[in-house]
Order: sequence, then structure tokens, then C-alpha cells
Amino acid sequence: MTEDTFISHLIELRDRLLRMVIVVGVVFVCLFPFASELYDLLAYPLMHALPEGSKMIATGVVAPFLIPVKVAAMVAFALALPYVLYQAWAFVAPGLYAHERRLVVPLVVASTLLFFLGVAFCYFLVFGVVFKFVYNIAPKSISVAPDIENYLNFTITMFLAFGLTFEVPIAVLILVRMGAVTIEQLTNIRPYFIVGSFVVAAIVTPPDVLSQLLLAFPMCVLYEVGIVAARVFGKAPRSENDEPKLPEAGGEQRP
Repeated sequence: MTEDTFISHLIELRDRLLRMVIVVGVVFVCLFPFASELYDLLAYPLMHALPEGSKMIATGVVAPFLIPVKVAAMVAFALALPYVLYQAWAFVAPGLYAHERRLVVPLVVASTLLFFLGVAFCYFLVFGVVFKFVYNIAPKSISVAPDIENYLNFTITMFLAFGLTFEVPIAVLILVRMGAVTIEQLTNIRPYFIVGSFVVAAIVTPPDVLSQLLLAFPMCVLYEVGIVAARVFGKAPRSENDEPKLPEAGGEQRP
């Protein structure tokens, strides 16, 4: 019976993964005709900072087709992310305690919103400031023509860096809820976190001071936000009725 339950879980996981892939695929098919426009939208901050009449170049043979398609695929996944997260939640929820179920949904929603907020912060503020700074101090004797593939890799790196940076409050809150650290410990290590923020910013951002500051400062502010959130939501007293869901027949009860 235990083996049958395990197989049924694998089948359910397969079905949910298949649904995720289908939904992402459908959204991608709908976006595919607009792949070029999506790349132009992604490249707008750079093109706006370049001298008038400047254009990007494609050094690869199939890059003019492949790079916009990659952008369309990433946008499709981002648009389908709520459904993907719902399927993941529906799969793991039956095995969670009641207090865990009450916590997971707000954390998933908050972490998703914060990630996209970090991406938006990078696109609307950081890119415009950094690109103008870089190309304004560039020698006038050079002709700037960025490669579209290099630009895509650069934007993905920056989006991930700022998206993950905006997850700092969630990480702090989870660590406090798990009992891994206390609020007093977080307060005591604040100077080390500030130094670490600038070190991380120097590693993941371009080698200019401006972009490093634009990543390190939000990271420090979000760390303080995480401490405040941990003071408010860090304690989770468990009630007597907070029991795990009964296991299926033949399964073992979760400790």
C-alpha cells in the first residue's frame, strides 16, 4: 500500500508538471509573434541611453531569431508563474501542518511580488541610470554597438541579482520563524551584513560604482525591513488544534 501511495504521488507530480509545461507553452505560442517587440522593449533602456541613430548588432548567425525567442519564452514563464506556483502549492499542501499552510501562501505571494518588484526596480531605475553614466563617460572616438546576446545575458544577470536581493526580507523572516537566528543576532551582525552587501554587489554587478551602490543600498534597507517583519510575524505559537492532516491509508504519519 505504501508503494501504491508513492506511485500515486509520482503520477500526480507528473500530471502537475505537465500542466505547467502546457500552460507556459500556450502563453509562449501567443507571445511568439511579438518576440521582436518584446526584445525591443527589453532593449529600450539601453537604446534610450545611446546616441541617436545607434543600433545593436548580432554576431551570431541565428542570433537575430533565437535571442528574441528566448525573451518571449522568459516572458511567457513570468506570466504563467502564478499558475505554476498554484500547481506546486496544490501538490505539497496536503502534507503540511495547518500552521504551515497558513504561512506558505503569504510567503509565496510576497516573495513573488518582491522578486518582480526587484526586476522592475532594475529595469526602470537602475538600467537608465547606469547606461547613461557608462555611455556619457565613454570616449567620443568610439562607436558603441552592443551585441544583442551579450545584452540579454547582462539583463538576465541583473534581473536575477535585483530580484533575489528583494527577497532578503523573506529570507530573514523564514530564518527567524525556523529558529535558526534571533532578532538580537540579526541586529548584532548588521555591520557584517552591510559589508557583505557591498561585496556581493561588487561581484554580481558591472564594474562601476554606481550600479554597485544601487544594489547594495536596497539590500541594506531590505535587511532592516526583514528585521521589522520578523519582530511582527516572527513568532508562531502552535494551537492545540493545529494538527497535521491525516495520512492516506498505508502511509506513515508525519512526525
